[in-house]
Amino acid sequence: MARSAEPLLETASTGPAPRANPDLVGHEGAERELRRLDEVDRLPHAILLSGPRGIGKATLAFRLARFLLASREERSGAAEDGLAIDPESGVFRRVAAGGHADLLTIERAYDARRRRLRGEIVVEDAREITNFFRLTAAEEGWRIVVVDGAEEMNRSAANALLKVLEEPPRRALLLLVSHGPGRLLPTIRSRCRRFPLAALGRPVVMRLLRRHRPEFAEPEAEALAMLSDGSIGRALEIADAGGLGLYGSIVEMLSQVPGIDLVRLHAFADQLARADAEEGYRAGVELLARFLARMAAGAARRRFGEPEVVAGESAAMQRLAARADPARWAALREELGQGFATADQLNLDRKQAMLGAFLAIEALG
Repeated sequence: MARSAEPLLETASTGPAPRANPDLVGHEGAERELRRLDEVDRLPHAILLSGPRGIGKATLAFRLARFLLASREERSGAAEDGLAIDPESGVFRRVAAGGHADLLTIERAYDARRRRLRGEIVVEDAREITNFFRLTAAEEGWRIVVVDGAEEMNRSAANALLKVLEEPPRRALLLLVSHGPGRLLPTIRSRCRRFPLAALGRPVVMRLLRRHRPEFAEPEAEALAMLSDGSIGRALEIADAGGLGLYGSIVEMLSQVPGIDLVRLHAFADQLARADAEEGYRAGVELLARFLARMAAGAARRRFGEPEVVAGESAAMQRLAARADPARWAALREELGQGFATADQLNLDRKQAMLGAFLAIEALG
């Protein structure tokens, strides 16, 4: 049973959706421990899978869900210490299609009026969990809920979820997937068994890029891996949004500080603010923040843009870093992030948000 705003079987940006992805790379330790807990009948009623966005947390959540919902015969092909189920099996296909009666997925819903994902998980979504767990398992086994993006619950939704955690039903499992566990209520975190997952190493990201985007030449794949912060999901999103070109434009414009070409800046902001440019806008916001983060890291090491993602990156970073101390750049990065978030929440003009960010960078120092 799925409540997803995205296509269930695949997305344009990341290939197979987590519920339909048979592959898990880089988190073998967590997978082994989850298998062990199941074998000794010690699985907790709530598990928190945390870590950076796009590293495989949701993929692991659905991998565990499939394993627990599988019949003895469907489990027989899994490795002794793993959770993989044959992609041709019935349970795999039903979970992938969002049609398993004992699995509920909760995530941000689609806002038809704004034509975009809702900004948060609301209390009505969380109450579905309570109602779902009250039902008898259709197949006399586990009933499992995956909350993808758990930190996106608003206060009311979080309090509703907390009531479930305080009185968990028997043979019910709540899998919370979170990119920002610090935003969850401490009382929620304390009632979950935590599995923090690390970012993927660059060689792993490169290997996955070769698998999912074989058309990219090695230099492009290297650049994507550098911008991804160890997240294959982020690397694929950047690639499909034309992120390497966007990042080149960002670097080129910032290299002109304190004299940004305003005509070009307006054209850039217009491009990202179009109604059909959602992915490009998201990528532009993230890549601008990534530039500032790489600049701050370079300032700390006194080595900028090594290696460079695009030509001219090192010189642009060095010039900007000399205009203000690192603490002021860090504060500005945080301020810009809050500004973009507010623009989203209030449905403000995205062009003005982007223009304001570049002009604030130019004004610093």
